Amino acid sequence: MTEPRAHALSAKPPTLRIRDLSIEFARRRGPDLRVVDQVSIDIWPGEIVGVIGESGSGKTLTSLATLKMLPKQARIAEGTMHLGETSLHDRTERQMRELRGDQIALIPQDAMQALNPTMRIGRQVGEPLELHSGYGQAQAMDSAQKLLKSVHIREPETRVREYPHQFSGGMQQRAMIAMGLALNPQLIIADEPTTALDVTVQAQILKLLREIRDREGASILFITHDLGVVAEICDWVYVMRHGRIVEEGALRKIFMAPQAEYTRQLLEATPSIHTVPGTRS
Repeated sequence: MTEPRAHALSAKPPTLRIRDLSIEFARRRGPDLRVVDQVSIDIWPGEIVGVIGESGSGKTLTSLATLKMLPKQARIAEGTMHLGETSLHDRTERQMRELRGDQIALIPQDAMQALNPTMRIGRQVGEPLELHSGYGQAQAMDSAQKLLKSVHIREPETRVREYPHQFSGGMQQRAMIAMGLALNPQLIIADEPTTALDVTVQAQILKLLREIRDREGASILFITHDLGVVAEICDWVYVMRHGRIVEEGALRKIFMAPQAEYTRQLLEATPSIHTVPGTRS
């Protein structure tokens, strides 16, 4: 039995509720391979929830299932997913396209791969407004400039006219975050967004995500393999291993009194963590 969350007493439903999600990969011979098994996750309004695990633990597949963007050979075998009161698991691809970017935004791990190298940053950041809100190009570019400013990119009036290769890695990631914010989504899914960045830039991106949560009230699902990052940003933590949730709890509980042996191993493998609330001497 996990400890109750204060949000559960709220009249509002969770921003995201996943129940008993299982994902399988088709194989040419033999039964399908189950890679995510009976996973249940809640994310409440204004909450930053971390899902941590090694490569292959199923954490990214779980987030892709939420977006209905699983690889072709994968399928949802069972389970339900709701964004607020909206069921996700039975929505068509056309319906999901309307939700993506509008109510759910994805910040990927590799911004350089995600950004179109032939399109100016301003067009890319403003594109969700053109697709979902009917903005013209000039209006979208004006909004893109404001969005870049909101993620602390200097001289946004100049930067909107530049291409991704003219941005540093940290600026590319900020541009992806600005794109995700364009339509004020309920849920932001951040899939290892700081992995390719140096420590200083990583800290800046984490600070920016906390600021966005506080300013916009968005919920954030943060996928990572790094406990140090979890300690910096998350309110609640799910620990995944071999496709299953092995432990969940408030940040302080996970770090100060882990119950699962796997969680303890992850903590022992982390050189030092100084930012968990209440752990400083």
